[in-house]
Amino acid sequence: MIPPHRVGFSVFAMALLSLTSLSHSAPPACETLIRPLDQLDPHHLEGRWAMVAGSLSDLSLMERLAQRDSATFSFSSNISDSYILFSRSAHVENKCHYSSENTSLKGSSFTFENGSITTTFIHTSCRDCIVVSCVVESGKRHHFYLLSRRRRLEQEEVEEFRAQVQCLHMPPPVVMDPTKELCPEPTTSNSATQSGEKTEEDRK
Repeated sequence: MIPPHRVGFSVFAMALLSLTSLSHSAPPACETLIRPLDQLDPHHLEGRWAMVAGSLSDLSLMERLAQRDSATFSFSSNISDSYILFSRSAHVENKCHYSSENTSLKGSSFTFENGSITTTFIHTSCRDCIVVSCVVESGKRHHFYLLSRRRRLEQEEVEEFRAQVQCLHMPPPVVMDPTKELCPEPTTSNSATQSGEKTEEDRK
């Protein structure tokens, strides 16, 4: 028969181990998950990023996002560190759609010249990713994207983004198929022959 004091110690030890296990498995607080970057290095931002996953507050536009084969964001700060050319491409139904906007960069955010979109960069543990939070038309819509230099991420990197989306109470994200081709870099010739229209969820 186990002495009573040992039974009490065993129960206490099991409870302590259970709490320790829960503390390790519990997700970080939402305040930590969706905190904006303190400062963004424009030179780190430069270049092309492939969309890995995205969520939109408008469910009808989520359906359109799911129809994309691939999408990219590109940034160029050739003018100055304060002004960035922001370009997008989307491959939809065998057509490439391109658009570009001049933006002003301040801290961890940039604003479109026409003021219709304010974009903030959010912390991520992914080493070569950016998480972009876009507030459209003074909060009428919210776009939230995970982009990377890689087409295929580790499962835990995507799961972190899913947790961020959940913190924002947005629909579960659409995850892009990494085997689908990206649109070619825009040039004078292909932008003239392919669609230059914005996709519906990018219209402002």
